[in-house]
Amino acid sequence: MDRLEELAIFVGIVEESSLVKAARRLRRSAPAVTRALAALEARLGVRLIDRTTRRLAPTEAGRALYGKACTVLDDYEAATVGAREAPVRGILRVAAPVQFGRRHVAPIVTAFLDAHGESEVELLLNDRNVDLIDQSIDVAVRIGILDDSGLTARTVGEVRRLWVASPAYLASRGVPGSPEDLVGHEAVLGIFRTAPTWDFARFPRGKVKIPARLRSDDIETRLRAVLEGRGIGQFLSYQVADDLIAGRLVRLLRAWEQQPIPVHLLAKGGANRAPKVDAFLDFAAARLMSLPAIRRERRK
Repeated sequence: MDRLEELAIFVGIVEESSLVKAARRLRRSAPAVTRALAALEARLGVRLIDRTTRRLAPTEAGRALYGKACTVLDDYEAATVGAREAPVRGILRVAAPVQFGRRHVAPIVTAFLDAHGESEVELLLNDRNVDLIDQSIDVAVRIGILDDSGLTARTVGEVRRLWVASPAYLASRGVPGSPEDLVGHEAVLGIFRTAPTWDFARFPRGKVKIPARLRSDDIETRLRAVLEGRGIGQFLSYQVADDLIAGRLVRLLRAWEQQPIPVHLLAKGGANRAPKVDAFLDFAAARLMSLPAIRRERRK
């Protein structure tokens, strides 16, 4: 048994003058309280409590220990409360996907630094899902279905994969009404190891192979090409939200979009996390959940 817990049981017995009442106060069984007292007396080699048929009373050694035990427990409580209420300070390591991090996480980080003058943040932008433990990451933004990793996850929104094109491209090539119509169009694609295809929901063939003269592994390059009218592209909704609102892009084939993809904040641990981590989680979650770009979309 933990030594502090042992002292707490002893203090409870002295203050309640009863094993049963002490057990009730400490939410333990009476036998467990009796064993703890016996173990403490055996370890110290002195009798601490005189037992009579009517009540319990501390011996001289028990009274001396009681005073010291109260001091130790009070100091421990003060120390732990101080830790829980400590100011937010120190270095936080935060990871996020590149584009999402640049657009949405970086502004949150700078606002957090302004709100907590003793804090520091290292922001790591990488489209690879980094291991929080191996890379000493405190908080990570993760877009996608999560593995059962034992990490604490907080859902803050969702995104969709959208097909978009510029108004100029659609004026010259027409608006595709179904996935089958893409055969007569041109796409701007990422770089695939296999034949380039797009997946469609509620479409009998599921996948459609599409022609593309331009392929790039860089999202910004593909987006710029689509904005210039070089073809139809597929992007996550947050990547094109501003362009759709401004009318620079048009959303296509909405009836065939796949299910939304969740956006999470991940962190290690739980109840015993450092105050800086919980402070950033709350700070970031509130701001991410207010973003129109990842807000849950009502389907008609």
